[in-house]
Amino acid sequence: MILKIYNTKQRLADRFAEFFCNFTEEKVEVHVALSGGSTPRIVFEALAARYSSKVDWGKVHFYWGDERCVPPSDEQSNYKMTRDFLLSKVDIPETNVHRIKGENIPGDEALAYAKILQENIPLKNDVPHFDLLILGMGDDGHTASIFPHQIELWNSEKICEVAQHPETGQERITLTGKIINNAARVVFLVTGQAKAEKLREIVREEGSYNSYPAALVAPESGNLSWFLDREAAVQLESAR
Repeated sequence: MILKIYNTKQRLADRFAEFFCNFTEEKVEVHVALSGGSTPRIVFEALAARYSSKVDWGKVHFYWGDERCVPPSDEQSNYKMTRDFLLSKVDIPETNVHRIKGENIPGDEALAYAKILQENIPLKNDVPHFDLLILGMGDDGHTASIFPHQIELWNSEKICEVAQHPETGQERITLTGKIINNAARVVFLVTGQAKAEKLREIVREEGSYNSYPAALVAPESGNLSWFLDREAAVQLESAR
């Protein structure tokens, strides 16, 4: 586990954007799973502003780690957020964007998206093998759309599952632990003091950390990095 701590959320976004540019430069083709949320939004803004002409977008394929079961025009859609702040501002072929169709029947779409992943991404251990998988972490320790109350979904034999938000009951399509831990590199983007306690428990293996889905992220490759701002890491160490 590598911890990268930055003084501000914007500094984190800039450094991750730089990392992403360098990472893609080394690859012939890059399969990337994206996360939703406010932190990825500023990362996407940084990528679009500083690297729109520096990344060879023709070799980048985007997928999503989870999606709310809403139409792509809905403000809650992870795809819409990515489209608004990144996809519409860079020269990426439409055929390289593989969205989860949140407007479809959830169970059917979970199966359909699993098939898309299997058909488009190289396999390792008979499972799609992402080059880079980006995750966030909720205040409750959830990641992708696997929440503590449905932590059993992590160990599903399926590639994609239908999850439910614990408070709203909203259905979501999510990748499972089977594919998350099969990725070549996994990166968490975590900001805000509300995440500090859960983050400390997970990193230091304290308290009930193993009841948080985010604590189960342990890629077989060993390549796990956490990009953190000072507020999220306040209970860990001083920012640099």
